[in-house]
Amino acid sequence: MAQIPTKPEILRWISDNPTKTAKRDIARAFGIKGAARIDLKRLLKELEDDGHLEKRRKTYRDPETLPPVSVCEVAGPDADGDLHARPLEWHGEGPEPRILLVLRDADPALGKGDRVLLRLSAVEGEAHHYEGRLIRRIGGGARRIVGIFRAHAEGGRIVPIDKGEDREWMVRPRETAGAEDGELVEAEQSGPRDRLGLKRARILERLGDPSAPRAVSLIAIHQHGIPDRFPDEVTAAAEAAEPAGLDGRRDLRDLPLVTIDPSDARDHDDACFAAPDDDPKNPGGHVLWVAIADVAHYVRPGSPLDREARLRGNSTYFPDRVVPMLPDALSGELCSLHEGEDRACIAVRMVLDASGEKIAHDFHRGLMRSAASLAYEEVQAARDGTPSDRTAPLMDKVIAPLYAAYEALRSARERRQPLELDLPERRIVLSPEGRVASVDFRDRLDAHRLIEEFMVLANVAAAEELGRRKQPLLYRVHEEPSPEKLEALREVAVASGFVLAKGQVLRTAHLNRLLAQAEGSEFDELMNMSTLRAMTQAYYAPENFGHFGLALKRYAHFTSPIRRYADLIVHRALVTAHGWGDDGLSSADVEALEATGKAISDTERRSMVAERDTTDRYLAAFLSERVGDEMTGRISGVQKFGLFVKLDGTGADGLVPVRSLGREFFVFDADAQTLMGADSGRTIGLGQRVTVRLAEAVPVTGGVVLDLLEVEGDALPKGPGPMGRRSPKRKAGKAKAKAGAVKRKVKRTRR
Repeated sequence: MAQIPTKPEILRWISDNPTKTAKRDIARAFGIKGAARIDLKRLLKELEDDGHLEKRRKTYRDPETLPPVSVCEVAGPDADGDLHARPLEWHGEGPEPRILLVLRDADPALGKGDRVLLRLSAVEGEAHHYEGRLIRRIGGGARRIVGIFRAHAEGGRIVPIDKGEDREWMVRPRETAGAEDGELVEAEQSGPRDRLGLKRARILERLGDPSAPRAVSLIAIHQHGIPDRFPDEVTAAAEAAEPAGLDGRRDLRDLPLVTIDPSDARDHDDACFAAPDDDPKNPGGHVLWVAIADVAHYVRPGSPLDREARLRGNSTYFPDRVVPMLPDALSGELCSLHEGEDRACIAVRMVLDASGEKIAHDFHRGLMRSAASLAYEEVQAARDGTPSDRTAPLMDKVIAPLYAAYEALRSARERRQPLELDLPERRIVLSPEGRVASVDFRDRLDAHRLIEEFMVLANVAAAEELGRRKQPLLYRVHEEPSPEKLEALREVAVASGFVLAKGQVLRTAHLNRLLAQAEGSEFDELMNMSTLRAMTQAYYAPENFGHFGLALKRYAHFTSPIRRYADLIVHRALVTAHGWGDDGLSSADVEALEATGKAISDTERRSMVAERDTTDRYLAAFLSERVGDEMTGRISGVQKFGLFVKLDGTGADGLVPVRSLGREFFVFDADAQTLMGADSGRTIGLGQRVTVRLAEAVPVTGGVVLDLLEVEGDALPKGPGPMGRRSPKRKAGKAKAKAGAVKRKVKRTRR
């Protein structure tokens, strides 16, 4: 009878033979047969309990090592451009081992978050612990979940905070990361469903108390995967940057350029100045300067700063914080046009005729010094006759000429007829503790419109300049509505008593006439919302398809390189086109333009959804103290499962579940966007004024549930349907099934 091996002998065998770790392999190696297998099983169990081995299905391995074939996640390149990966199942006591990916030319391109099956070989004396060779790519990153952890004896469960996710996730004891009951956590899927049908997850990070005031934006950041921590090398690169000098730049410091921003703005990336044109050939004309922070000087192609900026795509703005595209050393300092500070810029000088048409432009790489950092409200107050001590000295030479140029541009805008949507912008005001103090709507001042028109014109000039020089760039593209969306808009217009003619090439002027018909009527907000929904999503692309909403043939983003990567690409293109230096578009930039456009279009949408979700959660928190109150609003959406109502005052969107609408069955008409009572014939549709009762407001999900009380002043009957009553839907379904059975019987008879 073979001698039972000692524990060290078993561990040595497993270490030397990582591909033969099943119990039968170990038994065969030591010649163990029959009843002796029971003793071997006992030894393996003791080693497992002591933490020396980990059982995976029917095999054993040292938890401090990785198996020769492992599923890993690509972690992204390091400063040298080498690609690394992390093991998805590491249960050792020490730090997670580092894996260097050794790829062949024939291997597919891999990106951060990709899941891969690797063949691993251990290495010594290197910064990494393993080298991994690709067996195959097995998909994108693991699904991430943000939710509330509920602990129990067998680990716990995660209750998702996403309104569209109602299934809990199971967490095994060793994968809780020490989370406590009731904590907000971020987790990722770690395996298939368990015996209860729940998917398994492992906790990646504990996010703290979900009811904490500033947890709202933190939820969105983690839920949507927005990078909110800069790698050390990126922060170090930003902090090591030095201010640009005058060498190779035009000195613009004598121009009284000013920045005009929200009063709480931390960064200032655009400045402007206007003056009457003294050219006798252009009577009544204007010269308009727009200067933009020269981010390209500091963020060079292929650098750690560049890679991180492209990964983020744009800054993301929440009521309590900003997740910036660039570290604060750049976004808040060297690239911010602070008053009285010399700053590198790329400026465009534009000449307008008396009617506001741009007749010439030229670009300059310069050094500027902001004469003043102004807020919209104080500029508007100065224009309206009540200048402050700060704005009074600027009235004649700065503010008045800016408004004169704006008046000319406004007349040009009226002729061009861009889409004129009137949708108020919500503003959530937080207390010093981070709780919602009030919900306001931002005033739309001429000072806001002035800056918008100047920036649009500068963006047009950049697109035209690069197009003329045949320089690759990323355009901002906004295509016209699809025929299906346009027809849906036409149906809403007709139902509201308005006209949107068919059989013509659609122009923004046609939509503006529709909006003008509804202006001041009870359908004003409805038509604005419906028109917005009919629009396509704008995106970035190297091909120019025009900008429908702005009624422009050529458009690019140039004016915000601190917070948008697309603008940085345009700045680099301008540097290359004018031969201003070696920090223009690289060959890698040009080759990746299409991929970059898609990537940053995706990050832009990600930020929009995250910002919207955060607003919903703040509004739900604000309303949670008013549960039971009656409120008024307007139906903003109709679905089979219920109605969406936009509440007056806050602009919050709440759901009226169809089950709460009364005693009858309601039939959904997707084309007309209505619900119709099968018995009463009552029709509930878009745009109707309603009175509702706030039934539920859940801050952690942002969900608001309403009970419908009145539609256009008429009360709805309440209460469930009588017991035993068959709904028309069930009758119709039964009749349809019976008809189908008869049809099949007839077919069989005729064979």
